[in-house]
Amino acid sequence: MKKLIILLVAMAFAATAFAVEVGKPAPDFTGTDINGKTIKLSDYKGKIVVIESYNSDCPFCMNHYKTGAMQELQRELAAKGVVWLMVDSVNTKNFSYRTPEQARKESADLKIAATAWIDDNSGTIGHLYGMLTTPQMFVIAADGTLAYDGAIDDRPEPFGDPRAAKNYVRAAVGELQAGKPVTISATKPYGCAVKYAD
Repeated sequence: MKKLIILLVAMAFAATAFAVEVGKPAPDFTGTDINGKTIKLSDYKGKIVVIESYNSDCPFCMNHYKTGAMQELQRELAAKGVVWLMVDSVNTKNFSYRTPEQARKESADLKIAATAWIDDNSGTIGHLYGMLTTPQMFVIAADGTLAYDGAIDDRPEPFGDPRAAKNYVRAAVGELQAGKPVTISATKPYGCAVKYAD
């Protein structure tokens, strides 16, 4: 029993050692997008990067997309030079998994305006960033440090218009671009649990 407790404590420390932390460098990663292109976070050094944990079947995610609020934010930030990476960590055996072909169709149908939709069905990037829910949002400053981690806004509802909420991502990007510290740098993410394989 004592050995088991020691092992569990060691595992907990190991897990926290790899967890992302606001104010620290955001861990680099390499993934493949739904068009087969290799995406490396380090390729965007010098730019603000938004990372979105995504699952098309999650009603919280879908509300942001069906209302058009998420695409509007993607276009708004892209016009300001911000990179937006969607990370889809749904495993291949889950009904919510999208093949690259299905994802390309969905992206076109929803008029998604992200820089890239990364197929992370292995969960590598999701686990690296400690993604718990869809959506969960991360904002990385131009110097590569994590500036924000948490919910997209202060309205944890799967219905209604997200535009009425305080959007933490928009606020964080605005403050970074104005050379100010991010006022709200961490919040509790809401939504559906990420559908990892393990």
